[in-house]
Amino acid sequence: MINKEFFQALDMLEREKRVSKELLIESLEAGLVSAYKKEFGEARNVIVKLNEEKQSIKVYAYREVVEVVEDEEKQISLEEAKEIKPTYKVGDMVLEDITPKQFSRIAAQTAKQVVIQRLNDAKKEMVLNEMNDQQGEILNAIVRRKEGGNVFVEIVGNQMEGVMMVQDQIPTESYELNSVIKVFLKKIKTTNKGAQVIVSRSAAGFVKRLFENEVPEIKAGLVQIKGIVREAGFRTKIAVASSDPNVDATGSCIGNKGVRVNAIVGELNGEKVDIIEWCEDPLEYIARALSPAQVLMVRCVEETKTATVIVPDDKLSLAIGKNGQNARLAAKLTGWKIDVKPQSSLISLATDNTENKE
Repeated sequence: MINKEFFQALDMLEREKRVSKELLIESLEAGLVSAYKKEFGEARNVIVKLNEEKQSIKVYAYREVVEVVEDEEKQISLEEAKEIKPTYKVGDMVLEDITPKQFSRIAAQTAKQVVIQRLNDAKKEMVLNEMNDQQGEILNAIVRRKEGGNVFVEIVGNQMEGVMMVQDQIPTESYELNSVIKVFLKKIKTTNKGAQVIVSRSAAGFVKRLFENEVPEIKAGLVQIKGIVREAGFRTKIAVASSDPNVDATGSCIGNKGVRVNAIVGELNGEKVDIIEWCEDPLEYIARALSPAQVLMVRCVEETKTATVIVPDDKLSLAIGKNGQNARLAAKLTGWKIDVKPQSSLISLATDNTENKE
């Protein structure tokens, strides 16, 4: 069973399948031990050694050298061991060659099964290593099934299964079986059943990566993404800045006639995307973050990181947004607690102060 062609086959597997020959030989040795014991009913400790140089296989029973023998199947006295070889000492292993003239089909089948299993394991390991390297990237995937609200996809190119949990789905989207979608590789999660690939379309990182892929100036490092917040399916706010005074950060992201941002909005099925120029001045940054609303005045209290923002009365609902969404995202983006008030509140306050003085 073990011959020159066998070891040549191992060489070929190592080259073509990128499987470590050393690991393959270790797996074969362990599998052949089980096969030998099963076929010959061997109770002793057994090891199998594949010798690539001699292109041979050897089966050994081994016993440990001890002062007092308690288990004759696994131990041998020092005195008896020295009769075999005078240099033996307590703790050494005495090997006995019990290699049969040839293994039967059971052994050959075991070798085949071990090779197949090792190849499958190695393939999974390689794919997982590749997937780990792709964390934070956007991949194409095919929707394969839905279970308990989760969507299971097949990653295009390596057939790895990914799961998109309910919280990672865009609530305004539906996922049709066998449709090809873009997903964000969120993380590789280790479970009792093995590694699980977690993918997302709702993560802010998904939109960030879309911009990085769509805008060459971001790839080149001329434009930096300073912050991004998102309520998937509804609105994203992204703050950008340019390291080159000749490069317009927001204009680069929008593209000629909106071609770049429109491509991203199309991928997000119409989700609103506000592109904001980042600013070091918190007053200006907060005002910009409330886009598309017009801001008349911003007052900040540094100690409490709170800001009061005044907007025209007719822009109040726009500034706050549906269910407070616009103001909430602006607060997350800037890191300030924002209180939006209409311009009329200032007039009322001024009138009250005048009346009190009178």
